[in-house]
Amino acid sequence: MTDRHVAVLGAGSWGTALAKHLADKNIEVRLWSRREDHAEQMRATGENETYLPGFKLPATLHPTSDLEHAIGNARAVVCVTPSHGLRELLNHATGLFPTDAPIVSATKGIENDSLLLVSEIFEQYLPPSKQRLFTCLSGPSFAREVAQGIPTAVSIAGRDEKVALDVQALFSTDRFRVYTTSDLVGVELGGALKNVMAIAAGIADGLGFGHNTRAALITRGLAEMGRLAVKLGGDPITLAGLSGMGDLVLTCTGDLSRNRSVGMELARGRKIADIVSGMAMVAEGVRTAKSAYELAQREDVYMPIVGEIYEVLYKDKPPIEAVVSLMTRPARPERDDY
Repeated sequence: MTDRHVAVLGAGSWGTALAKHLADKNIEVRLWSRREDHAEQMRATGENETYLPGFKLPATLHPTSDLEHAIGNARAVVCVTPSHGLRELLNHATGLFPTDAPIVSATKGIENDSLLLVSEIFEQYLPPSKQRLFTCLSGPSFAREVAQGIPTAVSIAGRDEKVALDVQALFSTDRFRVYTTSDLVGVELGGALKNVMAIAAGIADGLGFGHNTRAALITRGLAEMGRLAVKLGGDPITLAGLSGMGDLVLTCTGDLSRNRSVGMELARGRKIADIVSGMAMVAEGVRTAKSAYELAQREDVYMPIVGEIYEVLYKDKPPIEAVVSLMTRPARPERDDY
């Protein structure tokens, strides 16, 4: 890739952290926010006070609300919008993507209603000549810790090996290690489904359960994630890696996990509408729980934890009853035969 700038589309905590990470490498970065007042606040203060307070933005990071200016002549385009806002962005952005620029999705989720993965949504907008440029970045990476420069490891998935290697080189530093894989399905499902499992872990923590319960949820949650990934053409080994087990452990145990926080609030008796309305940032697991439940039903994949979280979020099932339902299901072998 040349020395042109990198466009980062989405100025939430994760988009800002990735933009700062690249800018700290002395790469020119244009960070796009959909709101001009937000972009102006970042330009005026040199900080994203709304979504990533406490971190000064490097001089090589340039906030903007002008999408054409952000993308034009970019060497790479990084999309970091919430999954439910992705189509609106792509409606305006895909015609601006440079011919040769890798596209990096750092969005995690499964679209409601269509039940499409992020890569499948991009396929509907990208011409065939640009689809090989698509990659997905995922793995255990809290935004604040990336912004702090805490050692982190992630995966880049892409169908074109050269493109994946280019993106690997773009993001890699001595504090940010990037691995490559060709398994887009496995990486995307790991990044999406771990948020649902984190809500379950938060419920368990909020109910006062211990390490035994959390370990069981993480392990059996991973089994569910693997079942769906295999059914959709992914490799179960991917789910044992950074974008599966790695991200699952992080979001189920870390205090910075928004999805785990949602589960803890549910366990305390709060309603999901009240919890979500009070959050400045998106907890993707809430929407993904519905998509994952419907996808499992469509594909006839056994996902009991996802099913119970769906019941808690969308059918107002008391969290303690969901736990009892999980613990009293018919006995079964531990191992799945794929």
